[in-house]
Amino acid sequence: MAEVVLAVDIGGTKTAAALADRDDRLLATVTAPTPAASGPAAVVATVVALAERLLADAAPGTRLAGIGIGTAGVVDAVTGTIVSATDTFADWPGTPLAALVREGLRRHVADGAVIAVQNDVDAHAYGEFRHGAAAGASSALIVAVGTGVGAGIVIGDRQLRGAHHVGGEIAHMPVPGAEHLRCPCGRRGHLEALGSGIGMHHHFVSLGGDASIVDARGVAAAAASGDPIARRALTESAASVGRALAAAATLLDPERIVITGGVPNIGDAWWEPMRAAFHAEAIDALQNTPIVPGTLGDDAPLRGAAASAWRRP
Repeated sequence: MAEVVLAVDIGGTKTAAALADRDDRLLATVTAPTPAASGPAAVVATVVALAERLLADAAPGTRLAGIGIGTAGVVDAVTGTIVSATDTFADWPGTPLAALVREGLRRHVADGAVIAVQNDVDAHAYGEFRHGAAAGASSALIVAVGTGVGAGIVIGDRQLRGAHHVGGEIAHMPVPGAEHLRCPCGRRGHLEALGSGIGMHHHFVSLGGDASIVDARGVAAAAASGDPIARRALTESAASVGRALAAAATLLDPERIVITGGVPNIGDAWWEPMRAAFHAEAIDALQNTPIVPGTLGDDAPLRGAAASAWRRP
């Protein structure tokens, strides 16, 4: 009888699910839109429906040994409950996600099977740590820079979650240069307010940039075409990430730093000012800390969720 785990990645717009073997290899993957605005029952029903599709197509005798879930929101990983979340997910805070998924899939899941729920960036980070750009490191800081900013910290194959379930929330680290911008948390001057894709665009607008440019992708394209305001916004946004990494590295001293997400895909125009800011701020002992791009892409959170189901880090 083949044993697999179910790996799930619940994002604001899309939910992905996969069956994975003991090496966290994804055997089959399916996706569906996330009904985030419709409440927890609809989100859980989507997860259950995806799992049922996967199991219906699996080889006869396949046994579900556990479930790993990465989800948007702050998560109490001990209880599998959502602690807090943005307004994108209606009524998400307080949702006992592990219990609801166990009930929805009760005919497939043994009573003692692990259902490991964690924040989606933590799942992404664990995937990169076990199988991607941080593989082989004794400790790593994995930072995702996209629409927002998130991070996960792994030390000795254990994830640092913190006393209040927000370990790795680098998004809300104060950084110089962001004082004029409001973070989604409501405060000014945080990394996400400047260093995220949305933050880059907000900074571009605050500098008097072309109002017809509506997102970070447009800012990057304008910068590549020689627009001086776009170039400044891009450079200063990237530099804010580098400064935050220097601060985080000073506190954590990770063996490796991994950067993932859509914003770093801009290329050298983003990586060069980010690295320059890191090296300008980091103390001498940290100057040689490797800062490398992630390698797993969209598979990272699913592989991290699978690993958590097998190992409960």
